[in-house]
Amino acid sequence: MISYQNATQLITSSNQVKDTHEVMKNVIDIFATLTDAEAGRRGYILYREQSELKRYYQAMQSLDAKVKKLQQQLADDSYQQQQITKLKFLIAQRVQLSKQSINLKEVGKSSFAIQAPLLTQSNQNRNQIREMLTQMQAREEQLLQISVRHSQDNIRNRMLIEFLGTFLSFAILLGVYALLYQQLVKRQEAEAIQQTLAQEKELSELKLRFFSMVSHEFRTPLSIILGSAQLLAQSNQQWTEEKKLKNLYRIQSSARSINQLLTDILTLTRAEAGKLEFHPELIDLEAFCINLIEDFQFSNQQQHTIKFISQGNCTHAKLDENILYSVLSNLLSNAIKYSPPEESIFLILSCESSAIFFQVKDNGIGIPCEFQEHLFEPFHRANNVGKIVGSGLGLAVVKKCLEIHHGEIYVDSEVGGGTSFTIKFPQQGTVIIKTKLSIHD
Repeated sequence: MISYQNATQLITSSNQVKDTHEVMKNVIDIFATLTDAEAGRRGYILYREQSELKRYYQAMQSLDAKVKKLQQQLADDSYQQQQITKLKFLIAQRVQLSKQSINLKEVGKSSFAIQAPLLTQSNQNRNQIREMLTQMQAREEQLLQISVRHSQDNIRNRMLIEFLGTFLSFAILLGVYALLYQQLVKRQEAEAIQQTLAQEKELSELKLRFFSMVSHEFRTPLSIILGSAQLLAQSNQQWTEEKKLKNLYRIQSSARSINQLLTDILTLTRAEAGKLEFHPELIDLEAFCINLIEDFQFSNQQQHTIKFISQGNCTHAKLDENILYSVLSNLLSNAIKYSPPEESIFLILSCESSAIFFQVKDNGIGIPCEFQEHLFEPFHRANNVGKIVGSGLGLAVVKKCLEIHHGEIYVDSEVGGGTSFTIKFPQQGTVIIKTKLSIHD
């Protein structure tokens, strides 16, 4: 606003300077016109030239217009108006003296003795007019200097105000930026604290689920082992071999469950710590799958049928045998656990030029859709497992092992319709080519 006011004052001062120059120009023109009229009058008196008389009258006519214009230009200045009034009086007096001199010339009275008094009065009048115009010009010059000085002061003030305004604007912006940055830092700190608290809460809940799961999963097989061992220790010679073998099988099965749980925990811990070793070697895929199925058939008391199907055109691939065993054993264990007795489970091997596929398919209870997105998180289990025991670690171990092997896993499940897990291992190429399709029970 101050800058706008200063700019307006500069425009006003500029207009005043322009008006002052026009006034001074008009004053000079008035004096020049009087001089021209006086020259015309003298020329007529001396030489009786009508052209000189005409020149006199033209000059006097233009003089009236110039005086009126000057009076309009100085309408706002009372002092100059007073001077113009005096000037008009002196001009009227000069006109009267000029007429007397011209009339005397026309009647033949042009001698020096007769014209001398009029000449003296005319010179006095001319000097008074000149002094009056000089005073008016000095007045306008004084006003011009005042206007110029005022304009210079306005320019200096404007520069100072704009500098201060710019400085204050930057200071305000810097202050606002500092406040915003401080708020941002506080917000980030609050979010970091909140995130840390959330992580600590999640870790605490994870630890609680872990210890609860471990205590439950270890208690059941240990109780079976202790109970079966106690029965064997108290048995007499009347026990049949079948009954003794049944208790031994129970001890072996429980021990394998504990071993599998410890293996899963160790594998998951090593994977999260980045210490799970990865050593890919060339392995016989069919032989590996058949041996894995035999291990499960030997320990499977429910007598699930595991069928192996080999498809494609390769038998060997470069994979880490331990990681592959951990992945497929967890998937087969889940398929057996969540499938009804006597149901068939399928292990399907598919070979392509760029990838190896393993598929574990069952006809079990299936997985609800809302739980499928949490399948590979530790200790998460679906709500339809009922009383089927489980740790919730198997699929988490599978996921970690596949990440190390740059593999992928896909799930297709329907509640009551079974579940199918498909695993993809990328390969640069196969080694041994095969064209037949084989099925092993």
